[in-house]
Amino acid sequence: SAEAARAAEALKNEFVISVRGRVAGRAVEARNTSLPTADIEVIADDVVVLNASDPLPFMVSVHEERQQKASDEMKLKYRYLDLRRPELRDNVLLRHRVYQATRRFFDRESFVEVETPILMKSTPEGARDYLVPSRVHAGKFYALPQSPQTYKQILMVAGLDRYFQICKCFRDEDLRADRQPEFTQIDVEMTFADEELVYQTTEGMLAEIWKDVKGVDIQTPFPRLTYDQAIRRYGSDKPDTRFGMEIEDFSDVFEGCGFRVFDSVIESGGAVVGIRVPGMGDLGRGQLDKLDKNIVRSKLGGGGLIHFRLPSDGSEVNSSVKSEILGNDFVQAAVDRCGAEAGDLVLVMAGPAPKIFHQMGGLRLHMADDLGLRKATDDGPWNFLWVTDFPLLEWDEETDRYYAMHHPFTSPHEADMDRLEDEPAAVRSRAYDVVLNGNELGGGSIRIHRPDVQRQVFRALGIDEEEAQSRFGFLLDAFRFGAPPHGGIAFGLDRIVMLLAGAQSLRDVIVFPKTQSASEPMVSSPDAVDASQLEELHIQLIPDENGQEPE
Repeated sequence: SAEAARAAEALKNEFVISVRGRVAGRAVEARNTSLPTADIEVIADDVVVLNASDPLPFMVSVHEERQQKASDEMKLKYRYLDLRRPELRDNVLLRHRVYQATRRFFDRESFVEVETPILMKSTPEGARDYLVPSRVHAGKFYALPQSPQTYKQILMVAGLDRYFQICKCFRDEDLRADRQPEFTQIDVEMTFADEELVYQTTEGMLAEIWKDVKGVDIQTPFPRLTYDQAIRRYGSDKPDTRFGMEIEDFSDVFEGCGFRVFDSVIESGGAVVGIRVPGMGDLGRGQLDKLDKNIVRSKLGGGGLIHFRLPSDGSEVNSSVKSEILGNDFVQAAVDRCGAEAGDLVLVMAGPAPKIFHQMGGLRLHMADDLGLRKATDDGPWNFLWVTDFPLLEWDEETDRYYAMHHPFTSPHEADMDRLEDEPAAVRSRAYDVVLNGNELGGGSIRIHRPDVQRQVFRALGIDEEEAQSRFGFLLDAFRFGAPPHGGIAFGLDRIVMLLAGAQSLRDVIVFPKTQSASEPMVSSPDAVDASQLEELHIQLIPDENGQEPE
C-alpha cells in the first residue's frame, strides 16, 4: 500500500518492525537465487515500527564485507551488538550443541549430573582465589571454586560411582588469549577407575561431540606420549603434532667436537638440540640474526642460535660456526641425523636440560607460525593425543620448595612411592592430559584415596600436619571411612568450543567475556560498592602508598 511504502522510506538500520501483507510469487526478473525466499515476496499492506534504533557505534551486518571494524573494547562495551554478527551467533549455537552432546553421552553412560557449591572453603590450587567476604562470619571468607576437585572426590566416598558436571570455575590470574577469570569446565569422576577407563570415557565423549558438531569421525584410541617423550620430541607438554620439525638431540653427534660451547654444555650434563625447518635453507644471514636476537635470546631466554643452511641449489652446507671451530664432519653428521635436504634449515641450541628442550620447543612453534602451519581452522586436522606420566612435583627456584604439577590429590606411581621422601623430583604421577593441536583440552589423574598416602604427599609439599588438617581436614576425614579408588578428568569447555569454531580467542565463544584486565566494559564490572555494604561485610578500604583512597 502507499501508506506502507511511506513508512518503509523512514526505516533505518536495526529498526525493529512488523509487516503485515500478502505472500505472493516474485517476478522472474526480480528473483535472487542466493536468497532462501527467491521465489516469493510479501506485498506489504501495513508497516509498523516496533522500536527505532539510534545510529550504531559500529556497523553490524549479516554480510561480512559490510561489517565495520571496531576495537575490542568497543565491541565488548556493546556486546549485544557484536553478538548480532553471524559468526558470533553461530558460536553461541555451536556451544549449545556441545552442551547437549556432552549431556547425552554421559547420560547414556550412566553418569549422574551433580551440582557442587560455588561458595566454598579456600584451598589454593596454584592460582589466586576469588574471595567472597562473609557478612555473618566477620573476618572470614568463602572462595569461588578453581575446580570442584575436593567435592567430587567426596562424592566418590559417598558412593556416587559416576559423576559429571558442567560448572563455572574461577581463577584470579593474569589473562591471555586462551584464559578467562571465569570459565566453564566439564568435570568427570569415577570410582574404581584406572587410566584406561578414563581414556576410553574421554575418547568416547570427544568422539560424540565431534560427530555431532562437525560430522567428523575422529580416530580412537588417541596416540600416547609420556611427559618425558613429549618434552624431548616437541619441547612441550602439549605438543602440536600437525607438522613435523621434531626436536633432535645432537649431544652424541657433537661429543668431543672441539667447539667449546658444545663441549662445555655436554660435559655439564646439558644437551645440544636442533630442528629441521623445511624450505628455509635460503634464509638470509640478517633474518637469522634477527631470529637469534629477537626470539631465541629475548623471548625464549636462550644463549644463542647456531644454524646450518642447505641452499636450494644443492651447494655445500653453510654453517654459522667456522669450520676450523666446528668441523664439517660434525655439521654433516647433524644434518644427516635430522634428514635435512637441499633447501632446508637446521637450527641448533645448547644449554642445560630440560630447559633447552622447552626453549627449542618455543622456537619450533615460532618457525611453524612463520610457515603458516598452526592457523586456527574449523575443519581439522584433529590431532588428538594423550600425555601421561607427569612428574608428581616440580621445584620452584623462587620459593625454594616443591609444588604439585597438577594438584596435591594426584596419586603417585606405586613403583615410585619409596622415592617420595628422598627423591621427590623423580616421582611420577598417575596424571594425564588430553591434547589437541597444541592445546590442552583437559587434564586429570587417578586420585589418592588413602589418608596416609595423602599426608605423605602433603609432607613432600612442605604442608605439615597442622596445616593439612586446617586446609584439607574434611577430605582426610572422608578418606578414613572406606574411600574407594577413584579417578577423573576435567575439560575446558570454552577451549573445546574455540577449537571447533576455529576461533582465535576464548572471547569469541563466551557470550559475555572479560578483557585482559579482567573487566567487563558493558556493565562496568568490577565496580565500587556503597560504603554501607562494605561496613556490613566488616571491610575497610585502605589508602594506597600515595595516601589516595581507592575510587
